[in-house]
Amino acid sequence: MNIIDFINYFPDEESCEIYLKVHREKVGIRCKSCSAMTKHYWFSGSKFFECSKCRRRSSLKSGTVMEKSKLSLHTWFLAFMLMSATKKGFSCLEFQRQLGLSRYETAFRLMHKIRVYMGKRDALYTLTDMIEFDEGYIGVATPQREKDHLKRGKGSQRKAEVGVSAESIPLEDLDTGKTSRFCGYFKMEVLGKADGDHVKQFIKRNTEGDIVLFSDKNTAYSQLEDIVETHFTVVSGKDSTNDTLRWVHKAISNLKRKLLGINHMITYKYLQNYLNEFVYKLNRRYFGDRLFDQLIIAGIYPYVQT
Repeated sequence: MNIIDFINYFPDEESCEIYLKVHREKVGIRCKSCSAMTKHYWFSGSKFFECSKCRRRSSLKSGTVMEKSKLSLHTWFLAFMLMSATKKGFSCLEFQRQLGLSRYETAFRLMHKIRVYMGKRDALYTLTDMIEFDEGYIGVATPQREKDHLKRGKGSQRKAEVGVSAESIPLEDLDTGKTSRFCGYFKMEVLGKADGDHVKQFIKRNTEGDIVLFSDKNTAYSQLEDIVETHFTVVSGKDSTNDTLRWVHKAISNLKRKLLGINHMITYKYLQNYLNEFVYKLNRRYFGDRLFDQLIIAGIYPYVQT
């Protein structure tokens, strides 16, 4: 959705309320007392839902990413539009300017709330069949007084270890008979430590079924044969980058460029949220104008597949 469409569809607060009501009724409303998706009645005068079973009342924002927020729905919808409008995203300062918020902290919390829900939505999906895996090292903010005492390069305390995996789907060209690969879904998580146990847990959480895994010959991956059907290893280098581990290396490269160009230096505490946003958009790179609607749904019910 571009800015012209947003102005036409959502000129005021009432239009946002109608849109949110329709989507909540379409997906289904979960009653906090019944802990189930129950039938609800809508009271247009006071603008709340009432459970048909236990009579508990819920506001439009209840149970969503917007719950307990004092910001208007119009501001939230504009935030959803900005977060879904570009592949690279906005810096927090630019986000604050575009929303007309008076405080930087408000914009910061708003962006990270949405990023958390992006991660919850992507947690519903797992990778299958042929999987590429590698780890990347992302620079994080370090106090100047500590920098001089920390080592440089791979394994530096200035960098965070991030596990990256991608579905590598073979596709045969019917004309030439040659087989090439295209990428499916991606997963990225802060590992904490790139050792065998952490990598195993990452693979278990994010894959399903009989997996054919491709990785480099890192010693941390030596025990992955226990949890996957087949494990192929290659020597890390130009050939593996361009062929066997093509998609994970591209994703790591694009992630670093995005963080450096837009977000500059980020703290370890919020790194996973930035990964959530990057992967959420990467997995929906062909959604186009539908990304705004999907982000609204993720903000309403992140644990319901639609």
